[in-house]
Parts: sequence; C-alpha cells; structure tokens
Amino acid sequence: MVMVTKVPPRPVAPRRLLRLLLAAGVTATAMVAVPQAAQAAPPAEGDAKAGGTTLTVAVSQSVDSLSPFLAQKLVSTSVHRLAYEYLTNYDVKDAKPIPGLATEWKSSPDKLTWTYTIREDSRWSDGKQATAEDAAWTFNKMMTDENAATANGSFTSNFKKVTAPDPRTLVIELKKPQATMTALDVPIVPKHIWEKVGDFSKFNNDKQFPIVGNGPFVITDFKVDQYIKLKPNKNFWRGAPQFDELVFKYYKDGDAAVAALQKGEVSFVPNLTPAQAAALKSAKNIKVNDAPGRRFFALATNPGARAKDDKTFGNGHKALLDPAVRKALFLAVDRTTIVDKVFQGHAVEGEGYIPPRFGSYFWKPGTEQKLGYDPAKAEQLLDQAGYRKNGDGKRVGKDGRPLDFRILCHATDPNDKAVGKYLQEWWGKLGIGLKVECLDNVGDPWTKGDYDLAFDGWSVNPDPDYVLSIHTCGTLPATPKDTGATDNFICDPQFDALYAQQSVEYDAAKRADLVKRMQSRLYDTGYMNVMAYPNALEAYRTDQIKSIKTMPEAAGNLWGQDGYWSWWSAVPAADAAGSGDSGSSSTLWLVLGPAAIVLVGVGVWAAVRRRSTADDRE
Repeated sequence: MVMVTKVPPRPVAPRRLLRLLLAAGVTATAMVAVPQAAQAAPPAEGDAKAGGTTLTVAVSQSVDSLSPFLAQKLVSTSVHRLAYEYLTNYDVKDAKPIPGLATEWKSSPDKLTWTYTIREDSRWSDGKQATAEDAAWTFNKMMTDENAATANGSFTSNFKKVTAPDPRTLVIELKKPQATMTALDVPIVPKHIWEKVGDFSKFNNDKQFPIVGNGPFVITDFKVDQYIKLKPNKNFWRGAPQFDELVFKYYKDGDAAVAALQKGEVSFVPNLTPAQAAALKSAKNIKVNDAPGRRFFALATNPGARAKDDKTFGNGHKALLDPAVRKALFLAVDRTTIVDKVFQGHAVEGEGYIPPRFGSYFWKPGTEQKLGYDPAKAEQLLDQAGYRKNGDGKRVGKDGRPLDFRILCHATDPNDKAVGKYLQEWWGKLGIGLKVECLDNVGDPWTKGDYDLAFDGWSVNPDPDYVLSIHTCGTLPATPKDTGATDNFICDPQFDALYAQQSVEYDAAKRADLVKRMQSRLYDTGYMNVMAYPNALEAYRTDQIKSIKTMPEAAGNLWGQDGYWSWWSAVPAADAAGSGDSGSSSTLWLVLGPAAIVLVGVGVWAAVRRRSTADDRE
C-alpha cells in the first residue's frame, strides 16, 4: 500500500510569481516598460493595462488550442499547468510526487485500485468547490471520447473505471497495474463548465473569458498569434501569484531579449546562447544560471510515416529505411565537436534517451554497442551496403537515386542551424547531400511525413513514461488524415513489448532496467540520434527578482521546471514592486530566448512533456 501524508497548504503569502512555461521553444524579444501609469499613453490591444504589476512573457510559438483535451504544443500546455491543477505535483527538492489536487493516495494490494483524497481547499475561479466529481468527469470523458483523449490519452488508456463516491474521494480502477499513478500529468477541468461542450474535436476553449480554472492563474483573454492574458486566481489554495497580470505576447527577436535584460526592460531570459551568457556574466545586476538540463537535443529519422490502418504517407527518403544508412549517419556525427563548438561546453555528449540528470534511468551504450565518430567505418558500411560513389563523388542508392536528404530545422533555433552546417560538412565527405530547411513551423511537414530527418528533442519528466510512449505503435495516427500522439512514427514491436513491461512494474530497480533496455533498443534502431544534453543556460535581473527557487534546489534550473515552483516562489526586489499608493505601475517583463528550443524539433507532442522546441510540448 502506498500512502502519502496530507500536506497542509502554506499560509497565503503575498501573491507569488508563477511558473510561466514548461519547457523551451520560446523566443525572446525586447519590450519597453512604462514605469508610471500617469505618464503612459493608452495601451494598444494586447498590451498590459495601466496600473498594477504585469509580468509579460515573449513567446514565438503559436497556441494550438486552449482546450486541455487538445493542446499539445509547449506554450499551450504551459498555460494549462498555470490554469488547472493536476492530482499530484513534483517536489522542488527531488521531484518526488507530492500532493496537488489530491492530498493523499493509496493503492489496493494488487495495485489495480487507486484511491485519492481530494483537498477541501481548492476552489474554481468562479468560486465553486473543486471536487472528486470534477476529476472523475475529466478522466471518464477521456476514456469515452477519443477526441478528448487527443493530448493525454496515454494516461487513461489502461483505466477500467473511474468513480467519485463522495466529493473528497476519487477511485480509479485499472485493467492492469500502472506505474504512473502518482504522475498523471492531466489537467483536471470543472465539470459544471465542460459538460456543456458538444464536439471536443472542435472546441478550442477560446471564446468566453475568463476561463474557469483552479490553478494559480486564470486565463482572461486570447488573440491568435498576438497574446494570452492571465490574472491571479485569488482562490488558489497555495496562495495567489504576486503579479496582477500575466501576458504571453508573440515576438521572435532573440538578440533584443538580451539587450532588454541589460537595460532592465525584462527580468528573465532562458535558453541563452553561450556567447550571450558569457557577455552577461559581468553585467551589473544580472545573474547567470548554468545548470544541468532536463532535455536532449537529437536527430530524428523518418522511419516511413504510416498510420494504424497500415497506410503509408509522406515523402521520406526510402534509403533511410535501410539500417546500414542510418548507422552510417550515426558514425558520421562528431558529438564532441557539437558540445565544444555549438554549445561551447554548456552541454554533455548525448547517448541514451534520458538525460543524466535522471540518474536511475540514465543509460550509456557499452563499448561494443557505442557508435562513436568514425567516418572511415561509415564509408565502409555504405560501400558494403551497395551505396557506391559515382563519378561526381555522390553516393547513389540501389535504385540509382542520390543520397540527398532534407532536415527540418527550427528557424528560431541557432543550435539547429549551427549543427546543420556541421552535418553538411561531415556527411558531404561521405558523398551524401543535405539540405537544411529552416522553417517557422516545422509541425506541418512533420505531421504529414514530408521530411527525411529533423532536429528533435524533449524535456523529460521525472517519470519517463510519456517520452517513451510517443515511440509506441499505439500513438500512430488512426489514418493518414489524423495526427496521433507519435513523435516520429516509430513502431517497433520489441520496443512496444518493453514499454508494456515497464508500465506495470512497480519495483523501482526493475522498472529502471526496463527503461534502459528501451533506450538501448531505440539506439540500435538508429531512428533517434541523441547528440547532446544541453545545460539550462539562463539569466535574470537581481534588482527585479530578489529570490527564486531552482529545481532541484541544489544547482537546478529555473526555466522548464516540473510544476510552477520557480515563478510561484519568486520574490520581487524592493525597487521592482512598485507602489499602489503613488499610482505608479511597475511592470516586470519576462522574455524567453530563442535558443530555448528545448525541443528541438517537432510539432506532435504533449505536457513536461516535454518537448522543448518551437513546435513542441513541454
């Protein structure tokens, strides 16, 4: 039996600065703060209103949906983490499960029935009590409506029955044991609002404001590709955030963000380039944080896009279906150079799928298995597989087609572009051509299967189930016209069998071993080439932010945490707080940098989840 002792809510302190987004993929921009409302011109539509404190976040990613049932992009899922509570949260010290909407939980001896106690002090922003019935309704809707399961269906696919015998008790019955029952990253929505929705596939939750939630903030307004506005939820059980308004506004100029930070026009910039971080280290009133990250930077190969109905689609290069070609490309990637030259030492060489920060799940290939940088061996492998060079030095396939590949690149990510140039050089020596296609929106060609390779990456949760699930056959789209939850159309029976085993294994050591075997299999197939684990490289103004929690607390990161601890805990510096009595308007602006493409790649995704790029999820 698993028991968690109820943790009483912390006394309501001054409103806390919340956590703003969950993983990267955002771009910074400069914005000009108006220090005093009395001197300010009327704000333009989407700008922060005069009076009160406003925290503005510049983002480069479009919102796919404000519906928690549909949203898969990072900016959307980040907003939802602010607007809705989950059953559990992650401890800021060590990421262990702690109470969220549920104060405690226990399982039956056979692990097939889980009972959660729902807290009494969580209220929806419209004043109504949040109850177990809201959670039961949320999960049941996902279990019975495939459209409602679009974003987070993997969490409920094993649920047999969900009931709420009373307002404070939630009971989940499972078909088989499930190891993620204390890490269900599903936003719980208010039944009395959402039961009125008809077609969940078309309802984007963006017409009536404010949007009722029970997280630290309430969504108050939204305009596509312009802004999202939020206000503190004064009913939030942990205490309301400190700022009077939160605005996500759309910009794409990364260099302007650093300039704005130096001028004091913004307070925080994550995902800095190494050059930017170096320049800021000596700047007055600016602190640079350089900590081990929770994401990976990878190269994804199109394995032949297909749907569950076995229909193939897309225009991926057929040569990449040959394991010999994928292995040769692996052998012609110098990870040491990528870490030293592109990340300038602010990263660790990539190996397994789970970053070293998550020690129990971190995997390294053995000596015989490891594909180190060996271009001569890559040449030999291609020759043996029948991919010979012609008179022009170009590799030609068995069908006579040149090995000319395309790679999807995020236009706002300097790391994509820099690594792309190295790949062109390294693969060019093999006789392989590479066109680097840098786009503002990589999601469209990605989901259509119209690519050969793509820069990819995910921010990994303390529980790795989700980032592993996106490579299972079950996440493929139902038909070529659908989207699905797959990352890269991988469907490997051996990987699926290991995933099924780890999902029901409660023994920590045994489950960790299964997760490592899954990474080993993913490595051997050659569809995912993890090149680096970038550090969290970020900076903030100490004259605007007095104190703030990293996660983990000992040498952790601020941006892209699990939960909302950094921004919820942040304490404004005295000169950044403003004075309501004087009528001044102190505006604190937070900007997310372009290298923030924590995920470097994709557009099909889901919560801390996890992807960190312009078109990805958490």
